[in-house]
Amino acid sequence: MTERTGRCLCGAVSFKIVAEPLATRVCWCRDCQHLAANGSVNVLVPTDGLTISGALAEYTKTADSGNVVTRQFCPNCGTQLFAKSTARPQLRVVRTGNLDEPSSIQPSMNIWAASAPSWACLDPALERVEQQPLAPKPSPNAGQA
Repeated sequence: MTERTGRCLCGAVSFKIVAEPLATRVCWCRDCQHLAANGSVNVLVPTDGLTISGALAEYTKTADSGNVVTRQFCPNCGTQLFAKSTARPQLRVVRTGNLDEPSSIQPSMNIWAASAPSWACLDPALERVEQQPLAPKPSPNAGQA
């Protein structure tokens, strides 16, 4: 298992992931496009495999999937860091651009591909899911250091 660390732009919020990612995806939903001005590369980890240091601000809304999603960001610099859904409280979304080593993660699929703009560069080698994919199943050792 690889331990991964990251932080927001100003450094007021830092985090550590001590669980292997359950999924790594490029999300093209309209919400992620608003957050990133493009697709957003996200890693899905078990909630108990993520440690956060620093205060977070939150914004909650109903997503296109119908799930209530809370997005968490640094109140100082505004960096989008995490998301959690009422549909999967055992999982957290981490925005991979905030990892200290973002290349340690490789996306495996494009999700909400039907919402991608016509100019989007979707890697044809990645699995393509037109809308919301099924939630990944945590491994029996997920979250254990």
